[in-house]
Amino acid sequence: MRKILAGIETEYGLLVEGRGAEEQVDDAMALVRDYPGECLVGWDYRYESPRADLRGFRLASLAFDPEDAKFDAGRSYGKAEDIRSDRVLPNGARFYNDHGHPEYATPECRSIFELANHDCAGQIAIQRALKVFSEREGIEVRAYKNNTDFHGASYGTHEGYLVPRSVGFDRLYNSVMPMMVVRQVLVGAGKVGSETSRSADFQLSQRADHISEKANAETLYRRPIFNTRDEPHSDGQDWIRLHVICGDANMIPAATARKVGLIKLALALCEMGQAPIWQFQDPVRAFQDISRDQSYQFRVELERSSWTTAPEILESYFSAGERFLELDEEMKWVISSSRELLEDLHGNFARFKRQVDWAAKRAMLADFIESEGTSWADPQLKSFDLEYHNVDPDESLHAALVQMGEVEAGPNSTELLACLEGVNEPTRAYARGLAIRKFRKDLIGVCWRTLTFRVDGAPVEVDLKPNGEYPPQLSQANDVGTFISMLRGVQ
Repeated sequence: MRKILAGIETEYGLLVEGRGAEEQVDDAMALVRDYPGECLVGWDYRYESPRADLRGFRLASLAFDPEDAKFDAGRSYGKAEDIRSDRVLPNGARFYNDHGHPEYATPECRSIFELANHDCAGQIAIQRALKVFSEREGIEVRAYKNNTDFHGASYGTHEGYLVPRSVGFDRLYNSVMPMMVVRQVLVGAGKVGSETSRSADFQLSQRADHISEKANAETLYRRPIFNTRDEPHSDGQDWIRLHVICGDANMIPAATARKVGLIKLALALCEMGQAPIWQFQDPVRAFQDISRDQSYQFRVELERSSWTTAPEILESYFSAGERFLELDEEMKWVISSSRELLEDLHGNFARFKRQVDWAAKRAMLADFIESEGTSWADPQLKSFDLEYHNVDPDESLHAALVQMGEVEAGPNSTELLACLEGVNEPTRAYARGLAIRKFRKDLIGVCWRTLTFRVDGAPVEVDLKPNGEYPPQLSQANDVGTFISMLRGVQ
């Protein structure tokens, strides 16, 4: 089974004392710029193509939420690079402002567990910047790793997976879309209430209310289940980057690893031509119905008046994976642990909630409702929901549940700090991070795909092969010329 390169880009909700939505972009820019750690300032945007579509055309423009547009009317924030305020960290991660939200994009990883750790390390990066920003401004600032402000706005936790271009759009869509819909049963973050006309006491997914189409290239408005943006972050002749925007931000690291692993399972089967094919009657409706189903039956309507359930769809991927793939230990864990959780959902909910954010959150809120004699309509519940996602461990309700032994713990602070300093895997992120640490003064351009150095007064661009193995001997290069030569020799 091919080791699939993947990354996670998390936008954080920001709450700044005394500020409103009209100051959100300014505050996010300032917070990113206050990051106190080692970093390179800037980013190379030449290879970004948000309007390109996997189906072979290019959008004339991207849709914007009309409510968001009201806050930006008549305002100018300067050049795009100033607004984004990019910082590239020593681990190869990117930290920047995205539409008024500080965003942490992890270094690319092949291991789902390594990626989950780097996703957690992003919370440490946010905390560092928050502390400096708060002390400089003399105000209280909070950040939340979630996907909704409960007032109609949603911000994303996007995943990226490198897929061979030869797979093509149709096969990719048919193979992966069903998994995108049903995996929320095991990896949803949970949400109190609804932000649409369809009411709900509690939902599995924070993104479900904000999904309106089955496939398009949009990310800010008219959001789809399957995002068709064709921005490969590598050589577009050979690679597609599957850009997943319908998932939730997870606080439990095991849920993050499983979230990524389930998509990787679908992709591996897709590449083999062995993915189970499910034709949903209405994919968007199915996504939202599963999110709202508190009976936990998770029925999915199919074409031709038939139906199945989300667990049956998940099992079809598990069975196909065991039959057709040479599974590594991580994929074996994804399948076995997911099966155990599906059994625990109905048979041992106390164990189920230790690894599933929506279940941990729901159990916490249900205990409050029972102890206080209140109901799901109590407005306090949305505040508790939000505080579950607080990145400050002294205030986070998720952290409190970990301390109480109710939720599975993640990596310790020492491990997370090590993640901010570098990566363990020999991926292109290792090379990018090493360039930041050793040759920052020589760098004039950095992006996911390339590094551009200034050598003898002239720019020299080096392509970072996405499937290359970057050896630890790279760290022995003592001058930029040797480093470039070694990078070009990577296979």
